[in-house]
Amino acid sequence: MKSWIAFWNILIKDMRNYYLKPPNISWGLVFPVAWTLMFFLKSSTPVDVRELLPGVMSLSILFGTTSMLAVTMTFERRSRSFERLLLAPLDLNFLMLAKTSGAILFGLVNAFVPVLFASFLTDLSGIQWLPVLGAVFLIAVTSTLLGLFIAVSVKEIFEAQTFSNFFRFPMIFLCGLFIPLQTLPFFLRPLSYILPLTYGADILKSSISQNGHHGLLVNFMILLGFSVALFALSMRNVKRKWIY
Repeated sequence: MKSWIAFWNILIKDMRNYYLKPPNISWGLVFPVAWTLMFFLKSSTPVDVRELLPGVMSLSILFGTTSMLAVTMTFERRSRSFERLLLAPLDLNFLMLAKTSGAILFGLVNAFVPVLFASFLTDLSGIQWLPVLGAVFLIAVTSTLLGLFIAVSVKEIFEAQTFSNFFRFPMIFLCGLFIPLQTLPFFLRPLSYILPLTYGADILKSSISQNGHHGLLVNFMILLGFSVALFALSMRNVKRKWIY
């Protein structure tokens, strides 16, 4: 019971101190919205909002989670406040789950802001909401754990920001968010299939616009595999680099 009280307090503290700040909320939303507006302005033909929605949702989650966690974890490590948490009588795995839960929730909320906007522009009937919810959750988890992996791999905040962009911006073009994987050059396609966002976006496409290319079960299993692998790798780095 005491562990869950600690979990809740860590989550509330992170949400209050980091995730609910206006600049942080806007960063997770401004870039995806700006990217969408670019499509509307550059396209000479009417834009299908339902076709764009999976990509915008994926970007909202990706930028919201990785931006927050990579920077906040690096900041706490540099200010040595994370070391005080390590002194608490909590299992390390449980502690890291508490630290990542805020980013996951932030990503979940970010994902449905584009859905709210889209509801005013098009008919959203026929969407399979259960797979959408599962995909949004797993995209948030894998993106958050990617942010954790980045945080434990650098020492400075500016390094975390740079390293985050090293992963995020290629994902915009390689994960099938707006550019179909089939149109990518042949030598780039293997990169697409080693990025977890590819499979999350495919679930959203299958559920929203019926344009997915892989089976839902395959996508969910791969995303679960990425989640376990990223968490294990991040915990390994935490134990090696942060705990002396």
